[in-house]
Amino acid sequence: MKKNVIVILGQTATGKSSLAVKLAKKINGEIISADSRQVYKGLNIGTGKITKKEMGSVPHHLLDIANPKLQFSVAEFKVQAERELGATIARGHTPIICGGTGFYIDAVTKCLVLPEVPPNQKLRKELSKKSAGDLLKILRKFDRSRANSIDPNNEVRIIRAIEIVKALGKVPKISTTPSKYEFIKIGLYLPEDKLKGKVEKRVIKMFKDGLLSEINKLKKSGLTNKRLQELGFEYYNPDVEGVITKTIQYAKRQMTWFKRDKDIIWIDSSATTSAGMVRRILKLL
Repeated sequence: MKKNVIVILGQTATGKSSLAVKLAKKINGEIISADSRQVYKGLNIGTGKITKKEMGSVPHHLLDIANPKLQFSVAEFKVQAERELGATIARGHTPIICGGTGFYIDAVTKCLVLPEVPPNQKLRKELSKKSAGDLLKILRKFDRSRANSIDPNNEVRIIRAIEIVKALGKVPKISTTPSKYEFIKIGLYLPEDKLKGKVEKRVIKMFKDGLLSEINKLKKSGLTNKRLQELGFEYYNPDVEGVITKTIQYAKRQMTWFKRDKDIIWIDSSATTSAGMVRRILKLL
């Protein structure tokens, strides 16, 4: 029989990390993060990265594994996530994938066969001079559907998509392979008004906790303004209202991505307690 792997996904600020920890304590689980920015060292406050205290005694993997000066690809994530899945099961524990980066989660749970295209530094340097809007226009010429599904503000991901197209001479059709795991996908969401309230509280706390100091520290370590912009709107000239607005926009894009997956079991995280959600998940195992 296939081994169960639990996936807790969904919008930002819906309580995914907290639920994953509570569940892990019940089932002797280990958590594998699926967040495209929490892989980077030093991006803590702005990404809402779980703290050591919040982790409790639960092992967490794929946090703080990459240098923020360098790009960390979904292909690299897939390799490391699959390694952690196997190692967790070998220890007799249950893997819990937790995060909100849809492409990362799909890469593992749908066993995507990703194109192996090495970085083209010359092309990247040329494209990095262009705005996100101009990059999107270039990508749209090659692949309209990819241009429509990609985060329009994520210049790094758009450049990577163009890089792949240029290297292969065509838009690759991503295929899948059979999985040796049974993925149980739990999606958390909040009604729009409650999501807005949660986001507002989270962003205000980010600034109180020292987001601006975190940004200054990253700058002193050698990160350019361009790279900070690539790492997310929280890291480039942030202000409270701007971050709130862009976070809500991001949450909507997350839901648009996840809604395509009909295997997700959705839970309104405002309509039940964390204990209730844990009980519901345990019944699925």
